Amino acid sequence: MPKGDFSVARIEKRTRASVGKFERHIERKNESYENMNVDLSRTPMNVHFQGCGELTYNEHLDRLIADGVVSLKGLKADATVFNEMILDVNTDYFERNGGYDFACRFYEEAFHFAEKLYGKDNIISAVMHADELNIAMTEKYGKPIYHYHLHIMALPVVDKEVRWSKRCKDPALVGMVKEVIHQVSHSKKWKSEKALDENGNPILNSNGKPVYHASYSILQDKFYEYMKDAGFEGFDRGERGSTAENLTSLGYKIQQDEKRPADIEQRIAAEQVRYNDNHKAFMTFAEIDSSGKKSFTGKYTVLAEDYEKLTTLAKRSYSAVSEAQRLREENKNLSRQIWSLQSEVSKLRTALRELTEKCRPYLEALKIAPQKVKEFISGILEKFKKQEKSIYYEPISARKQQSPERGKRLNKECER
Repeated sequence: MPKGDFSVARIEKRTRASVGKFERHIERKNESYENMNVDLSRTPMNVHFQGCGELTYNEHLDRLIADGVVSLKGLKADATVFNEMILDVNTDYFERNGGYDFACRFYEEAFHFAEKLYGKDNIISAVMHADELNIAMTEKYGKPIYHYHLHIMALPVVDKEVRWSKRCKDPALVGMVKEVIHQVSHSKKWKSEKALDENGNPILNSNGKPVYHASYSILQDKFYEYMKDAGFEGFDRGERGSTAENLTSLGYKIQQDEKRPADIEQRIAAEQVRYNDNHKAFMTFAEIDSSGKKSFTGKYTVLAEDYEKLTTLAKRSYSAVSEAQRLREENKNLSRQIWSLQSEVSKLRTALRELTEKCRPYLEALKIAPQKVKEFISGILEKFKKQEKSIYYEPISARKQQSPERGKRLNKECER
């Protein structure tokens, strides 16, 4: 298996106010993009596994609320209402396995994972992007290479049973299920649970604080396991934040990104040398001025040899102007790439420093007793797996829900 092929599943929180910006990017509603690597000529190749037609995400949500499908009851105006989930594996993985067609099959299955996670009716949009150019891979392969990934906009719905309270006048109804609300709640959907030891007591970290099952980490596990079970091989689970491999991978990416600005600068220098060598003038200004003689009729005559030189020089000058313009544009684009890469390298260096500091105790222990550390970590992860809650959407059985007629009757009985 090639080193560095990792699956990634991450969640970004979106509010009703902020989701429009991301909707325009996901659905390609903009005429231009901050991301200069979007190739709009390939946008028709993007695959929509689910959409909301002509409605915006917020309009679709309003319809679901009006139809009683979901509820925002109790949420503040700036609460997280949408989850944007990005499912991804690095570009090279798809390129080696068949490119676009393979990516379509892979992400169709990944979409089914999202359906299981959120519930089919709670997914507003699912789009595989196939129009974002991967510059590094393009340079590696010498042809346009595109980065395939899946954007899913979903509602984090949890089912909540509302029961009759003691205020109900019919004692027989107290405690019975009054209705089931499909509540939008990011905090409940992704609630982290405390890890317990074999005696049922909370596991504490070195600072004496409880250790939690990180829901997002469980998401990484479940996505990886689901895709492997579906028959997709050749990649690993996204690296955990506390592993040496993650540091190595990040360091390698920094190293590669640091090389690219230097390579681009060499290309600029090479173009300049090629331009200078291929566009030398064959005549000096003095030679040009003295090449023609004015006749009595006011016309200029030149020797055949000078005429040939002048026409050749004119053609070369015209070509040089065009070539110079092309090189200026290419130089400008390459300079932008250098700036972008330098910015990315700076961010990666910061991430690497933070990750190194965070992992320092683990790395030092790993050097001293590698086998014991690995056994210890494996033991903890195994305990976590036995305790972790399900993150899949589990709708409350329909038989527990009342019919509208029965609900009205019970309401009247309770009011008597």
